[in-house]
Amino acid sequence: MPTVSVGRDRLFAALGRTYSQEEFEELCFRFGIELDDVTTEKAIIRKEKHLEEEADEDEEVIYKIEVPANRYDLLCLEGLAQALRIFNKQEATPCYKLTNITKESMHKMHVKPETSSIRPYVVCAVLRDITFDEASYNSFIDLQDKLHQNICRRRTLVAIGTHDLDTLEGPFTYEALPPTAINFVPLKQTKSFRADELMEFYKSDLKLKKFLHIIEKSPIFPVLFDRNRTVLSLPPIINGAHSAINLKTKNVFIECTATDLTKANIVLNTMVTIFSALCKKKFEIEPVEVVYSDGKSSIYPELSLYNMEVSLSYITNCIGVSLEAEEVTSLLNRMQLHAKQSMSGDKSSITISVPPTRSDVLHACDVMEDVAIAYGFNNIPKSKPASLQPLPLNEFSDLIRAEIAMTGFTEVLTWILCSYKENFSMLKREDDKSTAVIIGNPRSTDFEVVRTSLMPGLLKTVGHNKDHPKPIKLIHGLVDRIMEVIGAPFVSVGVETGYYIKCSDNPEFLTGRQAHIIYNGKKIGTFGIVHPEVLNNFDIPDPCSFVELSIESFL
Repeated sequence: MPTVSVGRDRLFAALGRTYSQEEFEELCFRFGIELDDVTTEKAIIRKEKHLEEEADEDEEVIYKIEVPANRYDLLCLEGLAQALRIFNKQEATPCYKLTNITKESMHKMHVKPETSSIRPYVVCAVLRDITFDEASYNSFIDLQDKLHQNICRRRTLVAIGTHDLDTLEGPFTYEALPPTAINFVPLKQTKSFRADELMEFYKSDLKLKKFLHIIEKSPIFPVLFDRNRTVLSLPPIINGAHSAINLKTKNVFIECTATDLTKANIVLNTMVTIFSALCKKKFEIEPVEVVYSDGKSSIYPELSLYNMEVSLSYITNCIGVSLEAEEVTSLLNRMQLHAKQSMSGDKSSITISVPPTRSDVLHACDVMEDVAIAYGFNNIPKSKPASLQPLPLNEFSDLIRAEIAMTGFTEVLTWILCSYKENFSMLKREDDKSTAVIIGNPRSTDFEVVRTSLMPGLLKTVGHNKDHPKPIKLIHGLVDRIMEVIGAPFVSVGVETGYYIKCSDNPEFLTGRQAHIIYNGKKIGTFGIVHPEVLNNFDIPDPCSFVELSIESFL
């Protein structure tokens, strides 16, 4: 889950009271988040630089708080403090609204058709008469970084640009041009670059180089201009220096370019709803009209409430407690959901209006979960469902596991994913392009394919435990013992009832020292002496035998 670092004293000031660490941990638990660590900013720096200096008494205490991955409104102190105040009944859920201006008075963003081939969507809004202090300004910038890493998927889906509106002049245009046709001074620089030159320049930048791949191979780059052809940004890489915001900025123009319009709306709504609290007219956002080349237009941000109706019986039955409709609505209001009782036929139900801050609420189960959180998980009585029964496969596997463990074998739990090399060439197997599921974008070479047998993981385990006392006995063996336990008789080849073995020809085993296990006429496994070349591939110096069985075949 994402971790949000906030200053303890500033957080307590926003909450209107001071907590002991134990009290705050309890509040976090009741709200469904967790205080992960307590540190200081200087301690973080000392840890990064491996310094052993003693801490100062006046160092600011930092709380690192884990929040749910889909609660984007909790990714900064302002959103987190607001949610906790509402949870504590210190204030009501805000009602966000658009500034009441005519369509003709709105700023306009004109979208050129060329953008459809690289980054087709853009949504915009204005925060008017905003007042930053140093802490809130840093939080505003940090929230963008958090969103970029989270819902924006490292800017591949959405990129956020924030600008000092007073340095620009509308209307604005969103275009896609050849990189040689784009020239501007980027943020934190003093000289002008062509866009293709910027790609080379930022290849040595530790932060920005990881975003270059998103557009660098495209013949056209997305770019935003104002009326005077001043570049606002080159998304998703960098903003222009001309419109950079600072502590004195009063009017912020926010644009989000995207390949996913739904995600773009969530990101824009998160930014403007949280920081509209700093505007002169709190919780009011100035809209922007986005006009497309075909004449169609949309007004952003979309702050309309999402209405849904949930049965009261569904909520109470899922949680396992009996609650009245009035109590349920009160609990939901504490979770920033506007709720009221309604009737659906002869059944009581709850009508919920979901605000733009709660993009995570999509289904009745999300509403039920919020009721459970506000009610308190510790207050829900423990009970065992009468119908709870183990799955036959799990029950049978437990019996087999216990039998083999009692004979002195060791259980090994290995990854479902393995490397492509381990699954094929290291086992002397050929890839027929239909056996293994290949992972499209693996995080490392250790997790490239879904294993097609247990063998790679087990041999890898043995290879990493060469110093373990011999013999190393793993649980995937003892064919005769397993068959005896389940009552399967050994029969002659060709007999349909019982089990027998017949020669196999798998490349991972020695020729003539391997066999298939046939049970009730079907192949359920293989065993044999592992080929020395395979053992060498896994760095195993000792001879090994290997058995693999499909337990499901016995059900």
